[in-house]
Amino acid sequence: MTKQYTLSQLADYLGASLEGSADQPIVKIATLANAKSQDIAFLANKKYRSQLESTEAGAVILSADEAEYFTGNKVICDNPYVAYAKLAQYMDTTPSAASNIHASACIDNEATLGENVKVAANAVIESGAIIGDNVEIGPGCFIGKNARIGANTKLWANVTIYHEVVIGEQCLFQSGTVIGSDGFGYANESGEWVKIPQIGTVVIGNRVEVGACTSIDRGAIDDTIIHDNVILDNQIQIAHNVEIGYGTAIAGCTVLAGSVKIGKYCQIGGMVAINGHNEVCDGVVITGMSMVTKGITKPGVYSSGMPHTTNKEWRKSIAHLRNLSDFKARIKALESLTAQLQHTDK
Repeated sequence: MTKQYTLSQLADYLGASLEGSADQPIVKIATLANAKSQDIAFLANKKYRSQLESTEAGAVILSADEAEYFTGNKVICDNPYVAYAKLAQYMDTTPSAASNIHASACIDNEATLGENVKVAANAVIESGAIIGDNVEIGPGCFIGKNARIGANTKLWANVTIYHEVVIGEQCLFQSGTVIGSDGFGYANESGEWVKIPQIGTVVIGNRVEVGACTSIDRGAIDDTIIHDNVILDNQIQIAHNVEIGYGTAIAGCTVLAGSVKIGKYCQIGGMVAINGHNEVCDGVVITGMSMVTKGITKPGVYSSGMPHTTNKEWRKSIAHLRNLSDFKARIKALESLTAQLQHTDK
């Protein structure tokens, strides 16, 4: 059965002001374009302001500056997008990853489980593992020897946590995530690869969220470290001995090579590649598909990916790019000739 709220309940939860009917029933959050009479929508971007005239929403979350453009029920706050995020948490109907300790779960006698731990079918928890209170472990998960998982952390199905990995509290791992797999460490002896056992681990702080099928490799000697409040999207590769600072966000399909260090509050777009042993300072934004080949020491926005254009224009640009060396030589020759002519005139 769908849970129903009153508009006053939601406004009180957000600490926002309400203009309109306090008893307006609300059952879910919707976009302005698709909202119905018992939905609440939000306006966080001015370019959607025109939709306020046609929306059928029972109420809209908006800022004081935008309130005059809507005549219906309003929840007014400073940051409508943050309010939407908090309201989505409050009204969230996502089920638990597990509801109890399933009979088919394989839990070693030497593992330690806190209170109210839930372990779904076919999960494995090995000896020495310490699982905090209220942790949810989804179907098919693997928790290796001596791993530690902090309270209120959730693992969705088929998450793999290798041995000795340390995870903080209130973290979230989406399905298929692998934490603590071997880093890419090899020596070469006369053409033969000699594996280097990766004896470090991965240490993850509190309130870290990791997307589906993301891999975080354990350190070669020292640890791979993910600090508090970091969010990682799907299908990211974090190599051995990487360190990611507090509050950084990284979008999907990005690759951080070994020993990269990322500062605090960075935002890294999708499909970015950062070469190994480079350091990125605090407060850096790197746009999607950029290649970072050297360290970044000043906060700001950095880009290197080529935006799309028509195939015809792209082929022209590539042709010019291939001829840059020739263009450079011709320009230098012209500069030399110009200097000679000027000298002659004198």
